[in-house]
Amino acid sequence: MPKVAVFNMAGAQVGEIELNDNVFGIEPNAAVVHQVVKAQLVNRRQGTAATKTRGQVRGGGRKPWRQKGTGRARAGTRRSPLWRGGGTVFGPHPRDCSVRLPRKVRRLALKSVLSDKVINCEMVVIDNLHFEEPKTRRMAEVLDALNVSEKALVVTADGNSNVVKSARNIPGIKPVRADFINVYDLLAYDKLVITKDAVAMVEEVYGS
Repeated sequence: MPKVAVFNMAGAQVGEIELNDNVFGIEPNAAVVHQVVKAQLVNRRQGTAATKTRGQVRGGGRKPWRQKGTGRARAGTRRSPLWRGGGTVFGPHPRDCSVRLPRKVRRLALKSVLSDKVINCEMVVIDNLHFEEPKTRRMAEVLDALNVSEKALVVTADGNSNVVKSARNIPGIKPVRADFINVYDLLAYDKLVITKDAVAMVEEVYGS
């Protein structure tokens, strides 16, 4: 089982924690991770882009001029796609862009990224993260003590509101609850700062 150090809020090491091999000790599968990230990005699309065809735009019921004798090209409607204000040919219409991947694929991708964080020493485990009141400066001091200067994902088990409010105003820091972690966020942030309780929650959900 992989072992990582456990730190307190002052940045001092207070012990070690053994991680579940099934979650933090697998061989990362880059192909599956790529597949899941693509699906996540596609699922962000709302699919609400819309254009009107010549049958949907207003007007155009009368022939602009007679067929012959004017010297102009034949025209049957002012709403032809060739005219200003006309309909759009082959334009986008509302549609469902969502992609659903098998559960096993999604779980494998998440475990692959978590294992990669451990392999590259990009995971920092903290024994407890708790503030009596929201204080951005206090959160910044904790991150400095942990030598976290890069973009970081701060994961807690309960989504403590004081922690969330203290971290969300710091550029490059994103607080998230353990049950909301996802592959894209783990890749987008250089460091993973996670509490012991959150580690236990992740292992409980993904360890089987």
